[in-house]
Amino acid sequence: MVVGGSRLEAVSWQLAIERYIKDNNYNIGTLVAFSGEVNDKESGPDAFTENSLALNPKLKGRDIREAFKGTEYQILLVANKFQTGFDQPLLCGMYVDKRLAGIQAVQTLSRLNRAYPGKDTTYVLDFVNDTAEVLAAFKTYYTTAELSATTDPHLVFNLRAKLDGAGHYDDFEVDRVVAVELNPHAKQSELINALEPVLDRVTKRYRAAQEALRTAQAKQDDKAAKAAQEELDALVLFKGDMGAFIRLYTFLSQIFDYGNTAIEKRAIFYKRLLPLLEFGREREGIDLSKLVLIRHHLTDKGERALPLGAGEAPQLAPIPDVGSGALQAQQKVYMAELIEKLHALFGTDTPEQDQLSYVNGTIFGKVVESSTLQQQASNNSKEQFANSPDLKNELQNAIIESYDAHTSMSTQALNSPIVLRGILDILLNHSQLYEALRARSGRARPSP
Repeated sequence: MVVGGSRLEAVSWQLAIERYIKDNNYNIGTLVAFSGEVNDKESGPDAFTENSLALNPKLKGRDIREAFKGTEYQILLVANKFQTGFDQPLLCGMYVDKRLAGIQAVQTLSRLNRAYPGKDTTYVLDFVNDTAEVLAAFKTYYTTAELSATTDPHLVFNLRAKLDGAGHYDDFEVDRVVAVELNPHAKQSELINALEPVLDRVTKRYRAAQEALRTAQAKQDDKAAKAAQEELDALVLFKGDMGAFIRLYTFLSQIFDYGNTAIEKRAIFYKRLLPLLEFGREREGIDLSKLVLIRHHLTDKGERALPLGAGEAPQLAPIPDVGSGALQAQQKVYMAELIEKLHALFGTDTPEQDQLSYVNGTIFGKVVESSTLQQQASNNSKEQFANSPDLKNELQNAIIESYDAHTSMSTQALNSPIVLRGILDILLNHSQLYEALRARSGRARPSP
């Protein structure tokens, strides 16, 4: 298996390997697996998919998992696919050309550990990752995974109270939606009718706030603009909190009996309402056509043994307090600009609050814990610190560790240097990452 860093890389790898096989008259078959389609004018005029004749000409509609079982194919190239849940015991070697860390490293490399008669060894050729990071990832799950603290199941009640307190719906409207949802003979039109009053109310408030903001900005009325922006921010937080409630309740309800029908009803209600709320802007395309690889260097770092039994295993962090997002006064000054930047990076398919939580919360929280960056921030000016190669590495590690919880945005960040640079810009120029690292180092002082 060859693990590429993006779908475009998977296509390039496959075409290059096929040329090499043909030039050397080898009897080796290759398959490439990825979702959707890839446009690469250098490789071909048309978009590439798994079933393209240029990539998998002999697949002929067969499932890749089944095709790879036989003797026809020996190499499988993947990009964010088949790195989890793929059980092929014949797989014995892996070439890794992608950043891996945390659970993603464990899941990807564990594709090799399936027993098969005559299979007595496996090997990994890794072009990217640090052995210490991979070892730390496996140690977490080697014997038994432990949490550093417990997750409070009552977080669900706190989030429910916050959502109820927003005043966008009442118990009658929740019950009406739930009654339709649980009625096996109900029609889709009945569900829409039940949701319509709440949806119409919230949507109209959002549009009215947008219009009020535009009018205030045109009149240069700072007070009115501030009030309109606060209304928009509150509605965005409301939408984000509904998504957080659904994710939290779906997880915790599997291990904790809430014994409260009101909680379950709200989970059903939010699940149906959330997809219908369309807040945000249209996404502008990102042109990657002018990106050119100008330098590439490989260094043989030798073989590494990764003994799992030595040392203490890291512990997993519990679920933090959710739905605690609040727009602080100092943040409101640049919040519009920040959201604009996030939309330029991730588009509008993901709620604004989820984008804010991902970059300003999850990613920021992981990067700021880096002792290496703390030391560098304390000993260098902000300009010097921004050019540190360790900064990009720690950012990529944070994105990879967040992959399971934020798959869509993490995929965009890992596959696009432009998105990665955009996140780094936000962390440095909006989230005060440098200042936070200096403070944590215990030796903060004014920048020279």
